[in-house]
Amino acid sequence: MDSPDFLFRRTRELFIQIKWVVLARAVFALVLIFSTLFFSDTDLSGQRDQSFLSLYKISGAILGLSLVYFTWLCQKKYLYALAYAQIIIDTFIITAIVFVTGGYHSIFTFLYLLVIIYAAMLLLVRGSFSVALASSLQYGCLIELEYLKIIAPLSENQTLALVVDQHHILYRIVIIISACFATAALSGILSLQLKSARKDLKIAQEHLKRVEKMAAVDEIVSGIAHEIKNPLASLSGSIQMLREEMAPTGDIDKLMQIVLRETDRLKQIVTDIRLISKPGRTNAELIDLATAIDDVKILFDNTPDWHGRINIVTWLERDLHVYMNAIHLQQILWNLIKNAAESIDGKGKITISLYSPRHKRIYLTVRDTGIGIDEKNAPHVFDPFYTTKSDGTGLGLSIIHRIVDTYDGMIDFESIPGKGTVFTLIFENPD
Repeated sequence: MDSPDFLFRRTRELFIQIKWVVLARAVFALVLIFSTLFFSDTDLSGQRDQSFLSLYKISGAILGLSLVYFTWLCQKKYLYALAYAQIIIDTFIITAIVFVTGGYHSIFTFLYLLVIIYAAMLLLVRGSFSVALASSLQYGCLIELEYLKIIAPLSENQTLALVVDQHHILYRIVIIISACFATAALSGILSLQLKSARKDLKIAQEHLKRVEKMAAVDEIVSGIAHEIKNPLASLSGSIQMLREEMAPTGDIDKLMQIVLRETDRLKQIVTDIRLISKPGRTNAELIDLATAIDDVKILFDNTPDWHGRINIVTWLERDLHVYMNAIHLQQILWNLIKNAAESIDGKGKITISLYSPRHKRIYLTVRDTGIGIDEKNAPHVFDPFYTTKSDGTGLGLSIIHRIVDTYDGMIDFESIPGKGTVFTLIFENPD
């Protein structure tokens, strides 16, 4: 699920990448023009070969296309279509360059690999393998047509079948195809790793900003909570003593019950405030995350408010552990699931995923099909006392954030209003 902010950042990133690709293509065309001019002028025959003239035309076409791409890019619309269009056209241009520079003997076959690499940068694994397939088909067809004497490269005087054995031709094609798909696989993997690293960096930056913001008020909040706690205890004790001595009835008894109930509520708020400022790491132990999630799921499924209305689906990688206080972990899981359920009108689904790519970091996600988070509220989700609920305190997510940070973890979220929200927690793998 991609939030509006994520989509904006991804579009901006794609815009910058395409801009550099267009610029690099234009530079390549200029280099090709000047190098062709140099070598054609030094030709011993004193005449420009037909292949050189063809390279001039191809270079001019590349410059013209670069201008078209740049104009399209300035519109900032349909950027993915622009990426696909120029990648596909580039494969045909490279095939044309290979054809006019010797076909089988051309030194420009490496250009296919460059297109595959930048396709992976723009379109990830799917793009890189698509270009590898297109490049392999085009090169294979070109060499086969040359061997069958259907076409003849401009710079070659002899037919390919007369100068190269069929087995060598097949060997060359297999090598080029293998190189294309190997490059696609490696560049695709690197692109995915880069995307994951950028996402983790974004989460870390946002998490650090929130930590710094909350740290500024920690001491003040802790002091206020401490000063409120003692008067509350005195007030609650006094009301209980009066109630026992007076044995009130009717409206007076109801008023005393209200005072006691609200006093208990204030006590819980003070406890939550103190937890935000100093959650501590006492009683921490190595906990199996999958088992903890299963336990909270069973508890949630048997809660009357959610039973039959909310369906929880889990995708859990087993044998993943985190070093944490069990109560804190249960508090994190319960609050995230409870918030997800409260965001769903009617029936809905919550998906909990737990995985650890290459067993380096542990990722825990809680995804819902709820109403999502409004863009104006998104920056304040983790702020203490900020809530959109009529009966909420605005401390639930603040507490989660503080606990996660205490155990050197990170938390972030993405949301689309009307579609749902996904919270992502990242922990270091102690195993």
